[in-house]
Amino acid sequence: MTEDDKGLGAGPLTAVLQGHRPPAVLHWPDGLVLGPALAAARAAGWTTAVLDLAGVADKTAFMRRSSVALHLPDWFGHNWDALADCLRDPSWLPADGGRVLAVCSWLPYAKARPAEWDVVQEVLDAAVDFWRGTRTPLVVVVADSGS
Repeated sequence: MTEDDKGLGAGPLTAVLQGHRPPAVLHWPDGLVLGPALAAARAAGWTTAVLDLAGVADKTAFMRRSSVALHLPDWFGHNWDALADCLRDPSWLPADGGRVLAVCSWLPYAKARPAEWDVVQEVLDAAVDFWRGTRTPLVVVVADSGS
């Protein structure tokens, strides 16, 4: 980590916020607190949302948690395609700048449901790709611990 990273408090998110790295799905380093990075993103004009998967054990719980935590619209159908649609049409998360979606406490879910976690990763990757190059890019931060 560079001194710039430490000063901004955003760790691996710093390069994206400063425009030196394209938006991506970033795997957050163990031991690095996520809260200051989200605060730095907000200070830089980005909108943030946190999806904490603590206690989520299956797809139904994942969809329920996503709906509540992300304030997804009423038309969200609680399936993978509907989640992908919401991430491509984030009217539920308006932004003047980019968006940062932090997915926290994911490891127990990924271990319990590896096939489902693979789909989650595909949906997140596709959403990041969809918004890359726009004035409101999406960055997903995947952190094992909470925010």
